[in-house]
Amino acid sequence: MVDSMQRDDPRGPAGKGGVLADARLLAAGAAGLAAAFLMLWSLRGLPGGMLALWMAALPLFLAGIGFGGVAVVGAVTVASLALLLAGGGFAFGVFLLAFAGPVLLLVLSARPGPGGLRLPFVLLGLIPASGILVAAFVLADAPGGLEGALRRAAELGAARMGVPVGEAMLASLVRVKAAAIGFWVMLSLLLNAAAAGGLLRRAGIIAAAPAWREARLPVWYPALPALAALVWLLAEADAVPLSVTLALLVPLFLHGLAAFHRVTLPLRGRTLLLAIAYGALLLMAVPVALAATAFGLFDILHGNRARPTVP
Repeated sequence: MVDSMQRDDPRGPAGKGGVLADARLLAAGAAGLAAAFLMLWSLRGLPGGMLALWMAALPLFLAGIGFGGVAVVGAVTVASLALLLAGGGFAFGVFLLAFAGPVLLLVLSARPGPGGLRLPFVLLGLIPASGILVAAFVLADAPGGLEGALRRAAELGAARMGVPVGEAMLASLVRVKAAAIGFWVMLSLLLNAAAAGGLLRRAGIIAAAPAWREARLPVWYPALPALAALVWLLAEADAVPLSVTLALLVPLFLHGLAAFHRVTLPLRGRTLLLAIAYGALLLMAVPVALAATAFGLFDILHGNRARPTVP
């Protein structure tokens, strides 16, 4: 099967034609139905629904990474049709915007060869930033726009949990809520892609993926969050430009983590050092995340000049 897929042979391992012998179409159908099932499970409030929601992208990544672009497009099509029939327009919209669209972009933008994974890495910042801008445009006529919608959502969440929230804390939540949503969506996509790659590698369907420590952004990427930060500083209402800036900083943060994995490779006790670093990230999220982001920026501007091409 591996040999036939590497030759882009649609007939599968037996070498016989037909839809049922096409590994890509079989993967597309299975992945699409699995993704639709996970979405419906989560949206109907069944036990474990939150976990099912964050795993909805996993079948799509399995199809796309293991069987190529045809499979992931087919999986998204099957899942979309199933959700339209069984879940309605809301389920379809959430699936398309939060999972199907980003997975399609990430899988179809990846290519073999040096630097082939840089564009998907960039998209981890561009996708949530674009989503924030689209949401701001769609909600422009709503009371308070996107900022007003986020405020109402924060107030409703606090009321349901029975937690009193002061005006200062509410304002802070509103300013970063959109970026936080984008961060968790991108993090779930990254974890699902890694899980899919690991499962496919164990099954022998794909070769070993590049190590996480080799992940790098292109040298021009820091200009994007810098431009967004300039707009934020000049804007009167800061919720949207601040959220866009924070969303664009996510790949820099991830690059910093990857660079830390790389520079610690020759050190003794590396596992313990990484454990301490990630523990500090959990306990002191903001300062450690800022440090990782700054280290990522340094590595891009300094390290990429010495390593222009990477696997």
